[in-house]
Amino acid sequence: MIEIDHVHFYVNNRVKLRNFLTQKLGFSLIYQKINNDTCTEIVGNNLIFFVISSALNYTSPVAHYLNSHPSGVADVAFRVSDLNAFINRSDVTVLVPPQECFFTGGYLKWATIKGWDSLSHTLIEKTNFTSSYYLFCEPQLTTPINFFNPSSENNYSPLVGIDHLVLNVPRGDLEKAVNWYQNLFNFQVHQTFTIQTKYSGLFSKVLRSPDCKINFNINEPTSANSQIQEFLEANRGAGIQHIALQSTNLLQIIKHLRYLGVSFLSTPKTYYTQLKQQGRYGELASITEQEWEALETAQILVDWAKKKPQSLLLQIFTEPIFDEPTFFFEFIERRSSAQGFGEGNFRALFEAIEKDQMKRDKL
Repeated sequence: MIEIDHVHFYVNNRVKLRNFLTQKLGFSLIYQKINNDTCTEIVGNNLIFFVISSALNYTSPVAHYLNSHPSGVADVAFRVSDLNAFINRSDVTVLVPPQECFFTGGYLKWATIKGWDSLSHTLIEKTNFTSSYYLFCEPQLTTPINFFNPSSENNYSPLVGIDHLVLNVPRGDLEKAVNWYQNLFNFQVHQTFTIQTKYSGLFSKVLRSPDCKINFNINEPTSANSQIQEFLEANRGAGIQHIALQSTNLLQIIKHLRYLGVSFLSTPKTYYTQLKQQGRYGELASITEQEWEALETAQILVDWAKKKPQSLLLQIFTEPIFDEPTFFFEFIERRSSAQGFGEGNFRALFEAIEKDQMKRDKL
């Protein structure tokens, strides 16, 4: 068993990211800890939990990270059933040795290992009712702690979980990174993409955990001016490009986010025209003309399998949320248990980011 527990951001401006998540995405502040060199906050929305850390002085591990990288994802934490099975492997580099805390009715064990490049993975073994927030408390804790009561006033958005994460790696590293995650977590290749426009391109592989609870996608550039290469240069190495948050009503949340001023990548004008010209639009029986027009107005990408046109895949992407053209969020809705990632949507995303590159004179 392996599941995503939380994602840990190291950032220059903790308050800005926290406010973005709480004031616009409907997250609630759950916990805050300040020590001698680092301030850490936890925000949550349903089953999605993000940890945000910023440095208070140069001795902070966050400061060390930000000396080499811009703000972004430093750690993706996974819940595992047997921590020792991972950290005792000869091909694993342990960054933080196993720690544990026991208290009445529960226990928590964790360790941090080196992931791909500068990314790390905290592995957590716990009882079902034990919160992983205890990782950020004092060691050897014997009694439960009090967390902030999540406010429901901002929970307008039906976000239900993390759908997938995307890791960008340098050219030539795709197969090595795929093999590493396959060997460590037993992820399997679910889909493969080759996207090539007249400007640039990428190779991509979609990895999936055996129980299908985790989608972990890995991209590499195929040209020097590829958006993946631009990310690698801005990030100064491999890193998490985006996180997809799964929604049960994408039209509702995007309408609200636009009202709050969230900026999204523009969908190419030809996207919806080509869908109709290809004749695929006629396959749709599960969507009305009115809803189609609403999706087009909201610039939400739409895809489906020919054999299952009721299984709609809806996607949209924010512009980068930090100062550098690196990390962004995706919002995704899977109707009727839609699986995988449509190649049409994948290409549309790539072209949308290319348009954003053109604005910065990168193509």
